[in-house]
Amino acid sequence: MTTHTLPRIAIIGGGPGGLILLLTLHRRGIPAILYERETSADSRAHLGGMLDLGYDSGQRALRENGLQEIFSLNSRPEADTFRACDQAGNILASKGADPNENPLDVRPEIDRSVLRKIMLDAVPTDAIQWGHALTSVRSLENGQRELTFANGHIAVVDILVGADGANSRVRPLVSPAVPLYHGITGAEVSISPELTKRPELEDAVELLGDGSLYALGKNQMITSQLNGDGRIRTYLMFRRPADWVLPSDPAEARKILLEEYGSWSPTMRKLIEFCDDDAIYQRSMYHLPTDHKWSHVPGATLVGDAAHLMSPFAGAGVNLAMLDGLELGLVLTDAITSGKSAEKREAAIAAWEEERMKEANRVAVIAKANLEASISSDASVTGIEALSKYLEKAELRRKT
Repeated sequence: MTTHTLPRIAIIGGGPGGLILLLTLHRRGIPAILYERETSADSRAHLGGMLDLGYDSGQRALRENGLQEIFSLNSRPEADTFRACDQAGNILASKGADPNENPLDVRPEIDRSVLRKIMLDAVPTDAIQWGHALTSVRSLENGQRELTFANGHIAVVDILVGADGANSRVRPLVSPAVPLYHGITGAEVSISPELTKRPELEDAVELLGDGSLYALGKNQMITSQLNGDGRIRTYLMFRRPADWVLPSDPAEARKILLEEYGSWSPTMRKLIEFCDDDAIYQRSMYHLPTDHKWSHVPGATLVGDAAHLMSPFAGAGVNLAMLDGLELGLVLTDAITSGKSAEKREAAIAAWEEERMKEANRVAVIAKANLEASISSDASVTGIEALSKYLEKAELRRKT
């Protein structure tokens, strides 16, 4: 096969789904270019917290691309633990480390920034074009598309993959769906590793433990996690209209959040009181319809949140995205290396889309139900029931 016979593949977005797709193609000899709007690998200081990867989903995507060993060295199986409590700090349920648990059922945690570096280090540097924000797509003859970027760069491609998240610029090419507001907003805050050692925070650190904490109140929730570098990252969630805005001034934002959680235990309020001024971010919950699907459009498809945005209440987002990237990469590799016609290649992609969206929609229903149960007027009952069902069914874990 000569290089000029290969289709020109463009991936928009350098999140886990886009990077796994690029990696899967690269390792199998299929060239592709990933376009990322960030200016460099180091330009985005804030990447969020921990991710737990399932053996048959996120870990599989790494394993089949030769990254299992480095993942094992950088992940934390011991962080696959949690405590659930009410707003007074009373423990309602917990899951500790189980030495007898099947290793294939453990979902090791890894910091998002660490996972990203592992994947970036595994692909050629020239396969990623930084500082390229997609602004428009124009259809050409023979199914080709012309991509125009904010920096003036223009590229013509045969296959376009949108891995560009909730507000995807590629999605409108295949689907009219837009993100829907869950009715829940809030903030992400965090406490630096140095501050967590202060005596005043000893009770909060002890309540959190080695993994995650889920605290349930009336139409409010706090979730905290201990990151690999010792940082405590906390997500505050409550019901507000879509136009609610968290003040940009750190002092004002902290004041608003403390008022919101005024009736909560002093221990959990410390997660707000001691948070870093430069690490307060508003976080609003959006999702795509739980029955989202589309009729295949030749030469264009979606992976990750661009295809199936959902809340994190099924522990599935990154796992679905990475499995999307792996499986689409395998489908494309098979079609290209076996010399399938463009029509047969598109048919294979269409079949993959249908199967992946069926699974994504199944999980999206669970995520939506879990969110509604966890942030409700009776969350100490409904939230624990949802959590128990999640653990029993172990969504996206190894099927036994």
